[in-house]
Amino acid sequence: MMPRLTRRRILSFIGGSAAVTLFGCLRRESSSIASTPSSIASSIASPIASPAVSPIASTATTPACIVRPQQTEGPYFRDEKLNRSDIRSNPADGAVKPGVPLKLAFQVSQVSSAACVPLEGAIVDVWHCDAEGVYSDVSDRRFDTTGQKFLRGYQTTNADGIAEFITIYPGWYPGRTVHIHFKIRTDATAQSSYEFTSQLYFDDAVTDQVDAQAPYAARGQRTQRNDQDGIFQRSGEQLLLTLTPAVEGYEGRFNIGLELT
Repeated sequence: MMPRLTRRRILSFIGGSAAVTLFGCLRRESSSIASTPSSIASSIASPIASPAVSPIASTATTPACIVRPQQTEGPYFRDEKLNRSDIRSNPADGAVKPGVPLKLAFQVSQVSSAACVPLEGAIVDVWHCDAEGVYSDVSDRRFDTTGQKFLRGYQTTNADGIAEFITIYPGWYPGRTVHIHFKIRTDATAQSSYEFTSQLYFDDAVTDQVDAQAPYAARGQRTQRNDQDGIFQRSGEQLLLTLTPAVEGYEGRFNIGLELT
């Protein structure tokens, strides 16, 4: 287990340690919260109500938050500076990637000595492959999508610390289980920026249901499940995204905290 770092570094989520540590404002006995805010209802039908955002107090000297690990950025991050909530399309031609809709919300909080409070202005980047396992703006031995920017984008957290995205359930590609990459920065333009990078994962049973649908089914049976993935094996079970079925697709929420002092 790697040691936690000190102040001015971002903390990782759920009991694992990493080069940086991240705190999510959840009770230690809690699991990931699966609801999302209703403010993105205009893009995907029938959102579920989300709990009110409020500081989480603690009677101890530090907040009752759960730690989760940082994970590798991977080779496909591109700082495209695409400020958009719906990341499904390629901006150049408007073509929307097909797939099961996924409404994803991050709630980012600042961790102090006694509470987790919503953090406004944090930059959250999300990127992942399409239903065929293809990333945008990449020259790879399997594909060349240079100049395309589908399934990439960032949002800045609002006064409640929330950043919302509309995307699709990711596909798979050889050597990896199904996942979403994300990066959180307090100020992407500043010379010294707090940064946390990790990945979200999905329950294999849910992925099996998605893979049985078009367009995923055309790829056949995936070659990698969670417990066979070398990166997931590094505490990936602590980064599983709990999903709630929606009228169209799924909804998921991820709570994240940053220690900024």
